[in-house]
Amino acid sequence: MAQDYIWMLRGTDLVGFRGLAPTMTVLQFLRGPEGGYCIGTKEGCAEGDCGACTVILGELDGDRLRYRAVNSCIQFVPTLDGRQLITVEDLKAPDGRLHPVQQAMVETHGSQCGFCTPGFVMSLFALFHDDKLLDRAGIDDALAGNLCRCTGYGPIIAAAARMREIGARDQFDEAAPRTIETLRRRREEGTLQLVGMGADDRRYFAPTTADELAELLREHPSACLLAGGTDVGLWVTKQHRRLDPVIYLGRVRELLRLQVVDDQIEIGAAVTYTDLHELIARHYPDFGELIRRLGSSQIRNAGTMGGNVANGSPIGDSPPPLIALGATLVLRSAAGRREMPLEHYFIAYGKQDRRPGEFVELIRLPLPQAGWQFRCYKISKRFDQDITAALGTFNIKLANGIVEDVRIAFGGMAPTPKRALACEAALKGKPWTRATVAEGQLALRQDYTPITDMRASKDYRSLVAEKLLLKFFLATTEGDANTSVLERRLAHG
Repeated sequence: MAQDYIWMLRGTDLVGFRGLAPTMTVLQFLRGPEGGYCIGTKEGCAEGDCGACTVILGELDGDRLRYRAVNSCIQFVPTLDGRQLITVEDLKAPDGRLHPVQQAMVETHGSQCGFCTPGFVMSLFALFHDDKLLDRAGIDDALAGNLCRCTGYGPIIAAAARMREIGARDQFDEAAPRTIETLRRRREEGTLQLVGMGADDRRYFAPTTADELAELLREHPSACLLAGGTDVGLWVTKQHRRLDPVIYLGRVRELLRLQVVDDQIEIGAAVTYTDLHELIARHYPDFGELIRRLGSSQIRNAGTMGGNVANGSPIGDSPPPLIALGATLVLRSAAGRREMPLEHYFIAYGKQDRRPGEFVELIRLPLPQAGWQFRCYKISKRFDQDITAALGTFNIKLANGIVEDVRIAFGGMAPTPKRALACEAALKGKPWTRATVAEGQLALRQDYTPITDMRASKDYRSLVAEKLLLKFFLATTEGDANTSVLERRLAHG
């Protein structure tokens, strides 16, 4: 069933919109006439870094309602179809009382100039509705995507710790049964079926099955595929591209699957980092920590590993660990499927082995195998929410002190995410000793010729790659606890 309306819950009211541009951002919508000039939501960076534009998306998760913070500056309005949008204007209770989050900010003096405050409040609103126990680590994670230049984080962290003491429930908890019923009814009435709408001659589609998606791509092989928008959103806000047509992947059922099948984790291309984090961290703690450091909660709530792989950035955080762990990629088109080792997907800078009409369907990640040890190390100027300067991932199998097998991959060291084949050859079959590691370090110079850019110099990158191999050796022989000083030095350059 096709329809050309966008239906959403705005606060707690069901509203419909027609004729909006497919790439109008939620921030533009809110601050314009269509959104009622709701100017509490601010524009800071327009690229999902500062958090001033944070809003909440509510959606069905089985029989419950799930609230997550996202960056409205890079979220396109049509993706709100069938969801609930909550902004800072919606938080005040019907009787005029401030929301517990807002009241906590007042009582702890959590605002000075106030520009960033609405974004902080909305991030805290998502935390307020999270089932997890509030602790300092959780608060820090929730606020890592919100920047404040004048108040300082101390009072805001104090507000986070205090908000549930002021009130354990709010008007959205009271309205939850009605909200759930409304969203479920909209789904049953076809809201989540194929959507095609025209605005200034541009088209937007939201298929619900992989077959529909494959057929759309057969008809529109050059269409822009939109998942979380954490890359694509910047194409619009920073590069001012005119995207047409746009095909949204966030409702394709097959692409939303996350499951363990036999000895592999199958990750659908539209599964968000937030949704896959727990499963990955359970099996690969280092990979899980890398995901936790990837962007902010707003970015992880929207961004997808499938999109990170599909776009092929040489500094994408997902591909190097996936390559080191031997992941494979499943591509789909109207003609069928094909599967390849993930490392073969990346051909050259900006070029991937994806044919016209194909899309990434899923990633297959092998479960840990006996005898293998895996570590990954991200080097960046900031520890959290920063772009990688160099990312080293190492996977080794030792037998009686001999390197039986090894897989090493780096990001940020070449035009694509790339295996260190010369280094692997220098290590394989030899004793796992410092002397062997020294040979591997020399071989890394054959594998990579990094460049100098704003994140790091070529010499720094080369040195870091060699030191990370040594760090991995120490971690697998003397234990991770003995490498903490080295880790801190590397992390801060």
